[in-house]
Amino acid sequence: MQPKKHFEHPQLFQSRLDQILNLKHPLCLLSHKIKWQRFDQEYGELYTENVGRPGIPTRLMVALHYLRYAYNLSDEEIVAHFPENPYWQYFGGFEYFQHTFPINPSSMTRWRIRIGSDRLELLLKVLIATAFDAKMITRRDISQINVDTTVQEKAISYPTDAKLYHRLREKLVAAAKERGIALRQSYVRLSKKSLQRQGQYAHARQTKRAHKEVKRLKTYLGCVYRDIKRRVAQPDAELERWLAMAQRLLRQQRHDKDKLYSIHAPEVECISKGKAHKHYEFGCKVGFATVSRSNWIVGVQAFRGNPYDGHTLHQTLEGVVKLTDLPLKNVQVDKGYRGHNYQGDTKIRIVDNRKLKKQTRSVRHWFRRRSAIEPVIGHLKAENRLNRNFLKGESGDRTNALLAACGFNMRKLLSAFFLPNIIGNYLSLFLDHHFSKRSERENITAILITG
Repeated sequence: MQPKKHFEHPQLFQSRLDQILNLKHPLCLLSHKIKWQRFDQEYGELYTENVGRPGIPTRLMVALHYLRYAYNLSDEEIVAHFPENPYWQYFGGFEYFQHTFPINPSSMTRWRIRIGSDRLELLLKVLIATAFDAKMITRRDISQINVDTTVQEKAISYPTDAKLYHRLREKLVAAAKERGIALRQSYVRLSKKSLQRQGQYAHARQTKRAHKEVKRLKTYLGCVYRDIKRRVAQPDAELERWLAMAQRLLRQQRHDKDKLYSIHAPEVECISKGKAHKHYEFGCKVGFATVSRSNWIVGVQAFRGNPYDGHTLHQTLEGVVKLTDLPLKNVQVDKGYRGHNYQGDTKIRIVDNRKLKKQTRSVRHWFRRRSAIEPVIGHLKAENRLNRNFLKGESGDRTNALLAACGFNMRKLLSAFFLPNIIGNYLSLFLDHHFSKRSERENITAILITG
């Protein structure tokens, strides 16, 4: 069924939240600025009429995801903190204080899957539109854009051949047990002991012994794989997927491309960005576009196949135009975008410090502003859950990147609404201390406001 409008019912002897809260709080101000009805219009068609249980209010689900990524929380932590914070409840659309959380944390996962990564772009688009309405971003700002890529790491352990062989053998044995397939030998105890010995030998730098245990683990996996292939002529879809993954793992060599690095996340790729402290990262490449002047995120794309940075530029700029509905003028990128395949009216400037003296003063200024996107990516990873992606599959990679950008922009909106309140409080304290008469304070305040 269609989502409910509100969870709670009017309470006779309970005060409303807008009567007991400070409505100048940034979350209250932001809740009045966001156009929540756009989510109901866009996502309403995903629900059926008069069939099944009524859905959870769309505004509540959107607000929870904004708060989750703005404050770097998990679904379970949102459940724990939401009943404690009346401002979060007001931001989520509640009129009365809630003593218990109205939904289960798993409902957030199901809602993300129902909406899909493509439609979740609306969350970022609405925040950008809110910043435009509040005059925090202007059309002039969109004329200068910075673009860069980073790696969004997946929540997997560091891949080694020994762990992959052992784990995939466990999956095959469990699948065979569920289907009543009698294996000749499962190697449960032998594989576990071999994995322990391999780790001990590797820690002691006894590489030959460690490599011998890796070969033994591969033999165990191959025996189970071939045994299942002999006994099952027509495997079902799930078993066929495990068998195909085992065949892929057994055949891959050290220098092959498109290797398998994780059993539960086979889409993970090995990406090298040339970092001294971290040579390889396992996840997917993500491209970001920010406003050069004020560092608002106006574009984000997740890419599969570890493409060259220059070959991601066209798709990233298309996403910026889709989110802002404005044409782009100038884009600053680093040398990693040399040889890009972008074809359009936007001017692409590849920053090269050796050629700064040959540029005009304005171009030199925007060249130096190109590096402002680097701390934005750092904040995304440290504060907005981009550093480690726990969402499943390729759609989870795109969803996490989009929501991380939403969390970053929301923090900027909250700080923009928070700063005038702080200045106003200090101004009122200053006037109360230096001017005793109320008329004098009002005159000074009027002069400061009008300039």
